Order: sequence, then structure tokens, then C-alpha cells
Amino acid sequence: MSIPQPKRSATVDIELSPEDLSFQSEVRNFLKENAYKQGDYNKWRLNWFKLARAKGGWDIPKWPEKFGGPGWSPTQHYIWEKQTAVSVTPWDLPFGLSMLAPVLMNYGSQEQQDRFLPAIRDRKVNWCQGYSEPGAGSDLANLKTKAQLTPDGKHYIVNGTKIWTTLAHIADWIFCLVRTSDTGKKQEGISFLLFPMKQTGIEVKPIITLGGAHSVNMVHFTDVKVPVENRVGEADQGWTYAKGLLQHERTGLAGISRSLVALESLKEQAKGVKRGNGTLMDEPAFRTKVAELEVDLMATEFTELRSLAAAAGGHNPGPESSILKLKGTEIQQRIQKLTVEAGGIYSAAWGAKPVGHSFARAGMSGYLSSRAYTIYGGASEVQKDVVAKNVLGIKKSGK
Repeated sequence: MSIPQPKRSATVDIELSPEDLSFQSEVRNFLKENAYKQGDYNKWRLNWFKLARAKGGWDIPKWPEKFGGPGWSPTQHYIWEKQTAVSVTPWDLPFGLSMLAPVLMNYGSQEQQDRFLPAIRDRKVNWCQGYSEPGAGSDLANLKTKAQLTPDGKHYIVNGTKIWTTLAHIADWIFCLVRTSDTGKKQEGISFLLFPMKQTGIEVKPIITLGGAHSVNMVHFTDVKVPVENRVGEADQGWTYAKGLLQHERTGLAGISRSLVALESLKEQAKGVKRGNGTLMDEPAFRTKVAELEVDLMATEFTELRSLAAAAGGHNPGPESSILKLKGTEIQQRIQKLTVEAGGIYSAAWGAKPVGHSFARAGMSGYLSSRAYTIYGGASEVQKDVVAKNVLGIKKSGK
């Protein structure tokens, strides 16, 4: 894919071929005709995915055509991301669709693909990710959760603790990294297991975040029994599978399309904040911050296009995923920070009755929650190491 040339605008506006313009019109019409209006939201949500599926894999746009995906070009993916970002579309969780599914497609057995992928596509099963531990976050290979084979070799017995496990309290299943060997390098003794969350020996404890939300948890495993056939791939090779999953996760966490919408919203909010005879958007200092954000967002958007082009060629996300995660999450934080700045003193009314600008309360909640963006999915410091090593060719001293 050749990168289309942008026009001069606040965001990337690529030159589309007649075929792509037709596709864009088709997407817009579909999203408009099937937007949520009123009534049972969950019923509408499931029906929306059925309608998207009937379009030829629009319900799983990032899946390969072999597994039912639409087989879109990078430009079509780009159009879909842009249009869905500005439309009313049903919420979707990434853990099964965008994170586990690629692992099963690349490393899972045929039996595992037949067993798990249809339910993931139908949104019938909620998954969570069992990676981070109290002593293994950015240094994930340091994980201690143990999985020992039973004497008959038919099951693993899992003991240990995971932390920051998003939506574990509503998850049906977990894909979990466990230590199955203590020999060799610490990355070499890790396996990738799948098991249900609703079983004896699993305790989920909520963690309330700075933003006041309950989305993450601590999960304790005590003698949890997992059939050997629920191991993905070979024993002790889970680190290889996990790295591929993290690349897909990091690309998604960049949130480029969401940031484009959020930035436009920020500008509209700032135009509604009075400053003397004008508005906040008329102040040079604030406008400069917004302009700098737009430039960085445009550059990051082109990096995303290159990543899409590589994916269309059958390649897994490379160091581009770290660049996207690093820059994308920082941009999200900067947007949230400017939203709080636009809200002024009214943003400080956290926990009290909302006062002042209508966006101020949500702005503060978003700002507090966004502090984690540059930590989960691999901290920014880790992403910089990846970029230094794989893009710049810089090695750590002494190695």
C-alpha cells in the first residue's frame, strides 16, 4: 500500500479512489440506518452485530478472511475506523476479539479454534487477560503464578495471583500466563492457558481506580484445575504467544480514531468557555497547545496507516505497535489534561454536585482515569526500550 497524500486539514484527509469512496458511502449508510435510537440497548447491540455479519464480516473487521473477516484493504480499514469513531456503534470488548483470537488463529489447535472462535465472534463469552502480577508488570517474564501437571498428565493445578485484571468480575473465561518450568531463562518456562472464571478456587477482589470506577481487579487462584487441552500451543512457549498478543493490544490502545473525535470535542468545548470578549479557543497559549496536539496526532495517524499496510501484507505488528502505544496514549492524556484546563475551577468539583461547564465533571474523571493509559499494556518506558532496540538499533549498556 502506498501512503496517500494528505490535504491540509486538522486531521489526515486521504485521497480516496472511486472504489474507496463507494465503500465509505456504504459504511456511512449502514451506520446511519442502524444507529441506536431507543429501546432495549442489549437487544439492539446483538442485532447490530448480526446485521454487520450479514454484510460479509463487518462484525469482525480485523479478522483474516480465512476466519470470516471482510478481507478489507488498509484504506478500507482506515475508513471503517474513522467512520465508526464518529458514529453510534455498540460497545465491544477487545479481549476475545482483538487479543485472544489472533493467538488462537496463529498457535491454537483446530479443536481450540472450532471451540472458542465462534463464541468470541457471537459475543457470547466475555474474556479477561491474566498477565500482570504484584511482582510482574512491565517485567512480565518475572511472573510467579504456578501451573503444575498432575501425576496423570491430564491437568494443570494453578496457584498464584494476578492484578489489574480488567473486567475479571464479569468475565466468563480468562487467558492466563503461568509458569510451568523454572529452568533456563525466565521467558522460557511460561505457558498460555485458557480456563473458566466461574469455578472453585478463583477469588476476584475489586480495585477502585482514581476515577472512582471499578474496572480492574486482583484475582487469586488456589488449586484451580485446568485440562491440558486448554493449553494453547506448546508447553513453556507461552512467552512467544504473549508477545504477539501484546503487539495487537498496544496497537488498539493507541486509540487514534477516538482521539480525533475527542480533540474535535475539546475544541468545541473551549469555544463555549468565555474569556473576556472572546473564548478560550481565542487565547494564543491554549490554541498553541491544541495545534501541537493536532500535529502529533496527524503524525501518529500516518504511523497507524503504515501499520495497517503491514497487517494487510500478512505481517504481525512490529515496533510500530510500540510507537503507536507510546504516542497514542500520551496524546489521549494531553487531551484529557486540556479538557480539565478548559473546565477551569469547575473541574475541581470532583465528588460534589456538578457545577459550571457541563463537561467539567466528566473531564476530571477522564483525566484521573487516563493516568493509567501510559502504564497498562506495557509502560511508556518499556515502549521506549522497544523502539530504541528495534528501530534505532541501540542496545542497553553491558549487553
